[in-house]
Amino acid sequence: MAMMPKRVKWRKSQRGKLRGVASRGNAVVFGEYGLQVLQTGWITARQIEAGRVAATHYLHREGRVYVRLFPQKPVSSKPLETRMGKGKGDPEYWVACVREGMVMFELGGVEEDVARNALRRVAHKMPYRCRFVKRRHGV
Repeated sequence: MAMMPKRVKWRKSQRGKLRGVASRGNAVVFGEYGLQVLQTGWITARQIEAGRVAATHYLHREGRVYVRLFPQKPVSSKPLETRMGKGKGDPEYWVACVREGMVMFELGGVEEDVARNALRRVAHKMPYRCRFVKRRHGV
């Protein structure tokens, strides 16, 4: 089941603009290793779920997978072969807005080479370039 909010204040949202780099959520906090995105854009709930499944499948239920993003923006689209006008389309799917430098997934309780391989599999599911990062202790 794809992630989506239980309830929202507004059913439809505007697209908005994503500028700059992430000032929050750009460090590994919960686990020891993380996957950091290097481009700005949207990641759908299905892509997030695919990454989570890929990581847990590779780890064979050892260690812990932390998902640091949540799809809270509805993306609407109009049906095919519909004439112009008649208002905005219904929400089709949900996305999470990510900025450059944001840590999307974290792993804890596993060795570095295992975490590196697991997060490489997750990175293949993501639509943007990603890199492997370690936790910075003492900062």
